[in-house]
Amino acid sequence: MPRPRQPGRHRRPEPLAAPEGAPALVLAVPGTPGAATRGLAEEVVSIARSELPGLDARIAYLDGDDTEFPTLQGVLAHAAEERTARYEQAKAAGLDIKEPDGPVAVVVPLLAGPDSALLRRIRQAVMESRVAADLTDVLGPHPLLAEALHVRLSEAGLARADRARLFTVATAADGIILASVGGDEAVQAAGITGMLLAARLAVPVMAAALDQDGSIASVAEQLRSSGSQQLALAPYLIGPEIDPGLIEEAAKEAGCAAAEALGPYPAIGKLALAKYTTALGIAPQQPQGAPVR
Repeated sequence: MPRPRQPGRHRRPEPLAAPEGAPALVLAVPGTPGAATRGLAEEVVSIARSELPGLDARIAYLDGDDTEFPTLQGVLAHAAEERTARYEQAKAAGLDIKEPDGPVAVVVPLLAGPDSALLRRIRQAVMESRVAADLTDVLGPHPLLAEALHVRLSEAGLARADRARLFTVATAADGIILASVGGDEAVQAAGITGMLLAARLAVPVMAAALDQDGSIASVAEQLRSSGSQQLALAPYLIGPEIDPGLIEEAAKEAGCAAAEALGPYPAIGKLALAKYTTALGIAPQQPQGAPVR
């Protein structure tokens, strides 16, 4: 006989949805806008929307033009105007509603690690918009970013995708340079994710700065002097924040191959959403990644 459905704790939980009238999630995208950057940002917000139905997610460019690529100030101002218009329409319709308060938007920087120069510009843009908006921290460090780095390295043939399997990759690296931008603070933050990546790969991982002369070469030398012979460079970057040529130059400087930047890996959208929901206090659970195997 089939077993009856179990009530209570065996029931699937109801999916979380964005509260009515919740602030917009505004993804602050650094770097020079372009088709590739827009495509990446659209994928990130699409992932966030799929995780939280009803989410009002918008894209703003730090170096936008308010035509094809809307600026952060413009997006925030538009969100504020829309919220005021909705209130006025409801009031005119005779609805007994309270005037909206709280932030109009939650701004999430599309950055894996801290970059004081870019964060200063984002903060300044929020202030100049004169819109009530919260600004979150950057996306990392986080175990999901270590997972994303692992995937990008395996896609480039520089790491095994699954530690539990016995096959080997001929080009697998035995030492990883984790390349960040943002100076010493970014290197320290990348080092935390680097420890998580080292645990996944069982090889040494050291962080270095793409924007500091000699940093990449110095870390490459340290890894080789400690016994690593086959190095690989893993960009601890989402992509738009730097010129792609910097990664190629860094790989040549270190004398090794490089993986792709993190890009629109699903974890990026989930982490952006987690920053938003944490700021609003509407999501007790943090995004989970694949287990280390």
